[in-house]
Amino acid sequence: MKPGPVLRAMRGGLTRRRVQAVAIAVVLLVSTGASVLGLALAVDSNAPFDHAFAAQHGADVTATVDSRLATPAELAATRRLPQVTAAAGPFPEATVALELGSQAGCSNPSPGNPCNGAQTLPAMTLVGRASPGGPVDDVVLQSGHWAQRPGQVVLSSTEVYPNGNLPPGAGLGTELTATGVTGTPALTVVGVATSVTGSADGWVVPAETARLSTAKGPASAQMLYQFRSAGSAAAVRAGLAAVTTALPRGAVPGAQSYLTVRQQEASGIGPIAPFLVAFGLTGLVMSALIVINVVGGAVVAGYRRIGILKSIGFTPGQVVTAYAAAALAPAIIGCAVGLVAGNLLAAPMLGHAANVYGVSSLGVPGWVNAGVAAVMCGLVGLAAVLSALRAGRLSAAAAIAAGRAPRSGRGYTAHRLLGRLGLPRPVTIGLAVPFARPSRSAFTLVVVLLGATTVTLVVGLGGSLSHVVYGLSLAKTEQVRVGYFGGLAGPGGGPGAPPIAAGGGPLPVGQPMDAAARRTIAAALRAQPGTLHYAAEADEQATVFGVSGPIPVTAYLGNADWTGYGMISGRWYSGPGQVDVPAYFLAVTGKTIGDTVTMTFAGRQIPVRIVGEIFDNQNNGLAMVTGWPTLAAADPGLEAVEYDVGLRPGTSSAAYARQVQAALGQGYAAGVNSNNKGLPLVLGLIGSLALLLAVAAGLGVLAAVVMQTRERAYHLGVFRAVGMTPRQTIAMVVCSVAGIGLVAGVAAIPAGIALVRSLVPLMGAAAGTGMPPSYLDVYSAGELAGLALAGVVIAVAGALIPATWAASSTTSSVLRAE
Repeated sequence: MKPGPVLRAMRGGLTRRRVQAVAIAVVLLVSTGASVLGLALAVDSNAPFDHAFAAQHGADVTATVDSRLATPAELAATRRLPQVTAAAGPFPEATVALELGSQAGCSNPSPGNPCNGAQTLPAMTLVGRASPGGPVDDVVLQSGHWAQRPGQVVLSSTEVYPNGNLPPGAGLGTELTATGVTGTPALTVVGVATSVTGSADGWVVPAETARLSTAKGPASAQMLYQFRSAGSAAAVRAGLAAVTTALPRGAVPGAQSYLTVRQQEASGIGPIAPFLVAFGLTGLVMSALIVINVVGGAVVAGYRRIGILKSIGFTPGQVVTAYAAAALAPAIIGCAVGLVAGNLLAAPMLGHAANVYGVSSLGVPGWVNAGVAAVMCGLVGLAAVLSALRAGRLSAAAAIAAGRAPRSGRGYTAHRLLGRLGLPRPVTIGLAVPFARPSRSAFTLVVVLLGATTVTLVVGLGGSLSHVVYGLSLAKTEQVRVGYFGGLAGPGGGPGAPPIAAGGGPLPVGQPMDAAARRTIAAALRAQPGTLHYAAEADEQATVFGVSGPIPVTAYLGNADWTGYGMISGRWYSGPGQVDVPAYFLAVTGKTIGDTVTMTFAGRQIPVRIVGEIFDNQNNGLAMVTGWPTLAAADPGLEAVEYDVGLRPGTSSAAYARQVQAALGQGYAAGVNSNNKGLPLVLGLIGSLALLLAVAAGLGVLAAVVMQTRERAYHLGVFRAVGMTPRQTIAMVVCSVAGIGLVAGVAAIPAGIALVRSLVPLMGAAAGTGMPPSYLDVYSAGELAGLALAGVVIAVAGALIPATWAASSTTSSVLRAE
């Protein structure tokens, strides 16, 4: 037989089963979009700083140069050094204190609100650059425009991002005033930009820096260098040494290595990135499984037509070719549209991910689009070929019989038993349908199970991620922090005042507190009815034998087991000489819980016993937490730097901070601990991908029920002829999948929990830490009850459209179509 009949059979299969073809196309569209997004998240989560650094031509070293000691010619000569491959500058720079007007970020000014009145920001380094581009440190403009004339400033996104130095609501159009310089010039924020190496807090036109420089301060400029070798700290130091040697002595008073910025970014995203990687890959796998099931079910539903084709002379190979082509045609269309939709959807989501990772931008790599398209079309072809091969081997009579009606007696017992329940007959007929077609029911069950498992997984991952973020920031247990600033003016009290926006901003580093300051703060906290816990915190440095460099040590005065550190193993310290440490500390020192280490603090050696392993990434996991007496034994004059406060349930942290600030007055500051800016963004990314997968699962159910409804057209016509109403028809069709949905929803709960318990520890291992057991037990009883119904919701949502079609069809039209 010539190829013509095969093509006509393929075309006939598409035209006669348009709904089926549309279902395949739409499932491919959604699955392709979800796969593009998921794989892009996974790829971009792999070393995002390194990718952004290469794309933006980041500076290996950002050097501050004393313009009085190094001439422009001498600086230009450093470009020709053998170690230097590229350089930019000199760009004039000025370090200035900026003051923010009273209304920016203040929604409810009041006498107790430090936001009422001008707010002094920390000193910022502003660099004069005529344009954002250049051979080194290509600054990416995120919004607004570049500074074009004096009086305009482009701020780094780290200043305007939530929890930056500018309060919420401050951004483009905000007016800042430079204090401490002649004329107190005003600067209007006209743009927000990102430097991958954090080369400046803001940028102005070059001429502006002269106005912003103080007479007392030295004239300085910024030079940006890329070195031939910069893969290690030693290589960067060697390159910088070559530059400083080529310049007059003392001409480079300060320099920042990109490795420092890279380490800071890595420590911040380390525990978060594996969540996005795991969920992105999970979405890719589930999309592939849904596609396989939908296409395989579509071919199985065409058994009767396959039998007819065989009866007129089609060979098994021709049957396979016709059905594979019929499945690939709508799949290719759906895949192409899905690629476009996936990229459009990925753009804003990857923009949010870039903010989480602290880089300028992330995009969908070209190979991701090509790979997803190839995999999806390959899966469609494979599923269609394998399913059609089985049908092609059947005889014509066997294929027609398999597609026309279930085997004799199949499902009869289920009909008989369900009929005794006293339920309406359309309901029992619908509930018994899966037993008549167990293979088709198994296909529907798998599709719904995948969707429901995805929902269960995303709820669990979201809960675990919330624990991770709050465990790192302690923002859920230490809602408010109180600091002491001694002789400095209170918040908003003039130059030098700390940048506090009580109820909306983080607490800056204050001065050490003496005993009198501690008593004052403790009395104010005791007087507040919303206070549940409080403890003074000292942040010191100590050395440990065998570990290079100082190690941060946090010591709490008073009971601090409520502070929120996740306990991986062991216990919280209970007395002097006991410490809790992160996993990396144990790895570096080679110690385990119960071992003793000796730390040197205040010139004295203090033996301490490790009693617990905590979830903490301070100093990349090389830190210690202990009680006040442990350090006070070596330094009786130990001073706290802040008070951490836990609030009673229902207490507003913003209102509480304002009340404490009003009670303490000048010299003190209270701020809300809200260092969890990445959590809403990451949860939004995961939730969006989960929604796409749930939609894909619902479309899979839609395709299954459409095939089932078309196949049972004769039976539906008979039911309508004997008096079944449209509502009863809808009930019967919906009930045919509702039971499957309930079974899938219940089965998805242990499956989703098992995935969470397997994936989360792997994510922790990828970040170099263990996970506290409490970070795995994230499902509440109410959530589990709701998740059990997720399968029913997906199944019923997918069945409503074909159920409505079945109900609206007349008896004559149904029987005529049959």
